[in-house]
Amino acid sequence: MRWRRRPLDAALALGGALVAAACAAVAASGRVGPAERAVFAFVNGWPEFLRRPMYVFQLAGVLGAPLVVAVGAAVARKWRLVAGLVLLVPLKLLVEKDVLKLVVHRERPGTTIPDAVLRDVPSAGVSFPSGHAIITFGILVLVAPYLARRWQVLVLAVAVLNALARVYLGAHAPLDVLAGAAAGVTVGALLNLLLGVPASPARDREHAQQEDQGDEQPDR
Repeated sequence: MRWRRRPLDAALALGGALVAAACAAVAASGRVGPAERAVFAFVNGWPEFLRRPMYVFQLAGVLGAPLVVAVGAAVARKWRLVAGLVLLVPLKLLVEKDVLKLVVHRERPGTTIPDAVLRDVPSAGVSFPSGHAIITFGILVLVAPYLARRWQVLVLAVAVLNALARVYLGAHAPLDVLAGAAAGVTVGALLNLLLGVPASPARDREHAQQEDQGDEQPDR
């Protein structure tokens, strides 16, 4: 298999860093503004029957999630992807704790947003950025070059639902998860630039494999 460094990953890394920096600038005061509070109230106020599925979706962003995905990548012998997923864990901690949390100190919605509905999440503690969002969007950017389009959409949906779940549960304000998602995209894209990605899109490889299988079938 041939490997390449994509201009797309450079653009994603730059764009993600700019979005994360913009979110940090807005959240640096430690307050949650009226517009952000309105978005939080909208998502946080969704019906209670969503509590269990949203709790499940938020688990996709736990720190061990990249290592679980890495096991599957190892089974498929995608060693560069394995390396990227393993490196995502320490880089997430570095970006979250040694960069963004040093720039912005903002408490969780239970402290900063009156009437926030908390669903089994802490009411206090540093909220910015969402570490869960860093993990899920980092995984998304790393695995996307290896997947066909329909699977890319599925992983994207899980990442978005994870971010929404963190707001719905009351763990984060919207800018927390947006900054986390942007940071995850940046980290994932930089790892793709470091390690390289498959030279041809996954959907093209899948189509070629299907054609090869068709050619191998004997004529009747």
